Amino acid sequence: MKMFLQGRWQERGTVAEVVHPYDGAVLDTVPVGVPADITAALDCLEQGAAVMRALPTHRRVEILRRTAQLMAELQEDLARLISREEGKVLAEGRIEAGRAMETLDLSADAARDLHGETVPLDATPSGVGKLGFTLRVPCGIVAAITPFNFPLNLVAHKIGPAIAGGNAVLLKPASDTPLSALKLVELLLEAGLPEEAIACVTGPGGELGEAICADARVRKISFTGSAEVGEAITRAAGLKRVTMELGSNSPVIVLDDADVAKVARTLAVTGYANAGQVCISSQRVIATPGVHVDLLDALRTEVQQLVAGDPLAEGTQVGPLIRERDAARVETWLGEAVTQGAELLCGGSRDGSVVQPALLANVAPEMKLSCEELFGPALGVTVAPDVEAAIALANETRFGLSAAVFTQDIDRAMRFAREVDSGNLHINFGTAWRAEIMPYGGLKDSGFGKEGPRYAVQEMTESKMVVIHG
Repeated sequence: MKMFLQGRWQERGTVAEVVHPYDGAVLDTVPVGVPADITAALDCLEQGAAVMRALPTHRRVEILRRTAQLMAELQEDLARLISREEGKVLAEGRIEAGRAMETLDLSADAARDLHGETVPLDATPSGVGKLGFTLRVPCGIVAAITPFNFPLNLVAHKIGPAIAGGNAVLLKPASDTPLSALKLVELLLEAGLPEEAIACVTGPGGELGEAICADARVRKISFTGSAEVGEAITRAAGLKRVTMELGSNSPVIVLDDADVAKVARTLAVTGYANAGQVCISSQRVIATPGVHVDLLDALRTEVQQLVAGDPLAEGTQVGPLIRERDAARVETWLGEAVTQGAELLCGGSRDGSVVQPALLANVAPEMKLSCEELFGPALGVTVAPDVEAAIALANETRFGLSAAVFTQDIDRAMRFAREVDSGNLHINFGTAWRAEIMPYGGLKDSGFGKEGPRYAVQEMTESKMVVIHG
């Protein structure tokens, strides 16, 4: 595929292969963009920002709705494209394609709800006789830097609200999974988005990211990825507005009164979906003594039943990791945990980019499996003596994106909600759950700012105060 900038699809002399994570088959090639391409794209997007600012709200709504309709007509093709380039099983690809359509529809709703407010200036003596109101206006050019693990929906979560808010968009998709993003750009253009209002530059994240951060014409950056890269972008961005959706190592507290069978069934999904390559994947299970042994038995039964392998094969539940080196890293981390005293109850072996779903007991808080983001198909179980200790362990991390508790006690559930430092909190379900409509974002090193179309539109627009003096 070609990349899109300056209002047209373009090739470059150097290309990068996009490969299937499972078998390494070449799916397509994309141009390797350079910093000069970012500059050229922004030259055109400056004009696009003016066009979008003048575009009536109803036209932005129509473009987003039409794009969602076009996606619905191609849902199975999109699902297969997602699964082929990212490696998630086809059922998960279908879910993602459907969620991306929903994201664009919700973005259209958010465009209609975008408005200012009156300000009662006469609430102070100096404001008597004056009329005040606010206007919400576009930022101008929004840069969207997106990850590999949801190559369509997380692109939609940035592009949809940006368009809804009347902005032009510079998209830099993940190098491993650019095809879904390019297809979405194609559909947006078909739906009527002005050609000068969007650019999609493919290539290395480091070089292109630096160019994006360095250019003052970019007024807003929305990034999803690792905490380390997010910190680098934030430092380089200076006074630009930024939204950071970063990593996590999500804890799940299981108290003595929990339904063990339900917990095990749930965690077999929320800990292993997309081979654990989900920012909010359940990773740390913290169980109290009364439930610990039964939970390990139930979890082992569920995890051992998971089928890992070819993501396009019927019956596969866990696909490959995005790259073989990532699978090797996960294998190493699991080995390190066992060396340090953890017990491997099942799984953990590796064949190329596929890691068999793993379950570990006796995982200590100081192990890498507890401290860092694994981004792989494994759960580590730790024992805590009581709810106080469990909450303390849940908070013993630099991350705070998603956390969960299983209990039938409403008082302990609400204590969890109040005391656990996380942007998303789930009661009687796992951590890997998100509705497109909800505000989504983290605390601590998991980032700042909110996604979800209604909330992202607010982040991608600015408020102007107008005062009419009598």
